[in-house]
Amino acid sequence: QVQLVQSGGGLVQAGGSLRLSCAASGHTFLPYAMGWFRQAPGKEREFVAAISWSGDSTYYADSVKGRFTSSRDNAKGTVWLQMNNLKPEDTAVYYCATSYSSTWSRGLGYDYWGQGTQVTVSS
Repeated sequence: QVQLVQSGGGLVQAGGSLRLSCAASGHTFLPYAMGWFRQAPGKEREFVAAISWSGDSTYYADSVKGRFTSSRDNAKGTVWLQMNNLKPEDTAVYYCATSYSSTWSRGLGYDYWGQGTQVTVSS
């Protein structure tokens, strides 16, 4: 079992920045990719970003490319999502999740999920 605890998020004005954190604990001895997803009210959950175990590979949804950056420190068991130039349409509950699957870069094959954190961007 892997436990993911998220922090960060909150309320910010459009154009502002936030950083989300996702700390992993438990059976983390196997290498895993980490993905970020979000779900806005009345909408389906969507893939936002993902980062490989080494951190050398990252993938982003077109809607956040150039504005969001994911990074990780495996020694600390923590992954971050830096969100810049936030827009009202970024408002959603954000989730981190682990993947041991080869499909991680396509937003598939995620097993363990964080509790979610609210991001609200005001116009």
